[in-house]
Amino acid sequence: MLLKILFYVFALILIYSAVRVITARNPVTAVMHLILCFVTTSATWMLIQAEFLGLALIVIYVGAVMVLFLFVVMMIDISTELVKQGFVKYLPLGIVLTLIMIVEMAMVLVGKQSLFQETHPYAAQVIDGAMAASYSNTKQLGLFLYTHYIYAFEIVALILLVGMIAAISLTLRPRRAYTRFTPVSEQLKAHPEDRLQVVKMEPSKWEALPVEAPATEKGEG
Repeated sequence: MLLKILFYVFALILIYSAVRVITARNPVTAVMHLILCFVTTSATWMLIQAEFLGLALIVIYVGAVMVLFLFVVMMIDISTELVKQGFVKYLPLGIVLTLIMIVEMAMVLVGKQSLFQETHPYAAQVIDGAMAASYSNTKQLGLFLYTHYIYAFEIVALILLVGMIAAISLTLRPRRAYTRFTPVSEQLKAHPEDRLQVVKMEPSKWEALPVEAPATEKGEG
């Protein structure tokens, strides 16, 4: 009973923080709510005894990725006007992708491999006392990930690679036409004797100007 109560509490916090990530106008606030999403997700994984996933989510995403992302967002001055213009431009594409995600989630929840069905292929596995002592959920996760879900794992790796290449291409600025560029090989061939010339000049002498005496007023003396 206590586990169910904790699950619903963490689920409500997760839904609230996920909505705030989308609706928050301040980017820093959105990042903070995204960190809260990861923390509550890790807590729900802890409830189902998936300690490795929960700790990995905290250490990798919250402890490293999101902290770095927060510093980047705080240092970059993001223009909200440009964000609003892009939102209207890509709104139809966003609606189509949202509908696709809803259909995929519905197929997962009500399909033959649904987690809500009692006849789940992995639900009938019973672990006796001898196996429970040496059972490791991390080992089982690795076995399922690299055997049953190897194609899905490779597809996710390709998607991450595409995202990385897209981020690099978006931030790569083209070289300006008036920018002077010298190849590195030409720079290495340069010598100080060819580029620098020492010219000796006689020091110039400045003559002091004569100082005029202050004029006396009329009537004095």
